[in-house]
Amino acid sequence: MTTVALAVTDGMLHFELSMAYEVFGSVPDRVTVPWYDVVVCGVRAVRVGRFLLEPDHGFEHLARADTVIVPGWADVDVDPPAELVDAVRAAHEAGARVASLCTGAFVLAAAGLLDGKRATTHWAHTEALSAGYPEVEVDPDVLYVDNGSVLTSAGKAAAMDLCLHLVRQDHGSAVANVVARRLVVPPHRAGGQAQFVAAPVPTRDEHPLGGLLPWVLERLDQPLGVEDLARQARMSSRHLGRRFRETTGTTPLQWLLTQRIRRAQELLEATDDSVDAIATATGMGTATTLRRHFNRTVGVPPDAYRRTFRARSM
Repeated sequence: MTTVALAVTDGMLHFELSMAYEVFGSVPDRVTVPWYDVVVCGVRAVRVGRFLLEPDHGFEHLARADTVIVPGWADVDVDPPAELVDAVRAAHEAGARVASLCTGAFVLAAAGLLDGKRATTHWAHTEALSAGYPEVEVDPDVLYVDNGSVLTSAGKAAAMDLCLHLVRQDHGSAVANVVARRLVVPPHRAGGQAQFVAAPVPTRDEHPLGGLLPWVLERLDQPLGVEDLARQARMSSRHLGRRFRETTGTTPLQWLLTQRIRRAQELLEATDDSVDAIATATGMGTATTLRRHFNRTVGVPPDAYRRTFRARSM
């Protein structure tokens, strides 16, 4: 069982804190893999919104955790508590994976964990993070950034995306999808997707993309390109690209590639199909093409991904 420690102090944002507890603290139905052991760590009872929260352990317990989650807090104009910063730094030095949600990135920056690294936070506070910690490469346009043992997310819904990303890393896409379905949220939004999208994701009746996206998902095995999508949406390729960026925060081809990789993950976890067969089923064409894109996107080759998540499911 993996220990997830939530580091809390006065003024923490209750949405990010409770959302992380919900993702990691509630065992999903029909999931047989060992689930997380969630603990709350702080030096005293802390006020979160209108609630008073009593920690399970002191900050020294963070160094014993496998993953440390630092939720955001409201007042980013003052330095984060030194005792929290020191404890988060010590946990990372002890080998913990450290992730911040929303303005929790200010704690990681103060601890020096983001020096020379890309990071993000809520779009309203990216300028403050950049000004306060110039050694951090702040990216204001993404949902989350994964640097391996250090991860940061934008605010609110993006914090959920990062938590599901961690579940996907630990247990595979099938389990992450079960968690997402229980929480009634999208199962996967890539970290590089834009924080702010001008228009909400449309329903089928509101916009041509509302009918286009499910149409594409049913045909991932076909060699679809931008012209095919534009033809189905009854608009020019240029107009499609603009509408796609406004609606999803990414380009048609990048969105399509993300869906193909996600489908490949599911097939690697749930079937014995060869990499060649999965390449065909996901529209990648050849195993070489699938391996190249999969390795670049997921960080490991398809065969290694299958061995990892098959072993965890046993």
